[in-house]
Amino acid sequence: MTNRQSHTPAEPPRRTDARLNRERLVAAAREVFAEAGPGASLNEIARRAGVGPGTLYRHFPNRSALLTAVLADRIETLRAEAEQLLTSPNADDALDQWLRAFLTHARVNQGMGSALLVESVGELGFDCHRRILDMASDLLARAQRHGTARADLTADDVLQLVIGIALSTAHSKQAGQPERLLDLVLDAVHGAPRRSE
Repeated sequence: MTNRQSHTPAEPPRRTDARLNRERLVAAAREVFAEAGPGASLNEIARRAGVGPGTLYRHFPNRSALLTAVLADRIETLRAEAEQLLTSPNADDALDQWLRAFLTHARVNQGMGSALLVESVGELGFDCHRRILDMASDLLARAQRHGTARADLTADDVLQLVIGIALSTAHSKQAGQPERLLDLVLDAVHGAPRRSE
């Protein structure tokens, strides 16, 4: 009796190349948009990805489609980090680390940050604001359950503060200012609420 082994069919070479090209384009776009903003040269993105402009336009027919792919990729990165941090033994450190990552993402993608706050499904197929709010809510609630974060705060409060730092320091010449401002916010997050006089 002949033993037959079941093999998963290999991905066709053409499909593999297309997938890899798309991944290279998104990675290059993240880098170029971070350096030059959402109006960056698409030809430069294609060049850094090691493909021709025609390949870029086959995957992304316009700038909006490419920006959408980069935003989706960025949100997935944040989601994966939040999921990992939810298993961290220190709830405070987990929240702080994720908010630092969120600040970095918001700052290096100037011009796209407003999309994080738009409560609309749009081209991504999901609500960016809601997904990010859910990540922050899980991490903040965990710190609040441990009694290490103020109970009167909401995740939306904290996100608005971090977005405010990103926007207000977009053109700051002071080294380390965004991080210092975030430290002040984190001190408030983990401090006792103040009573109004």
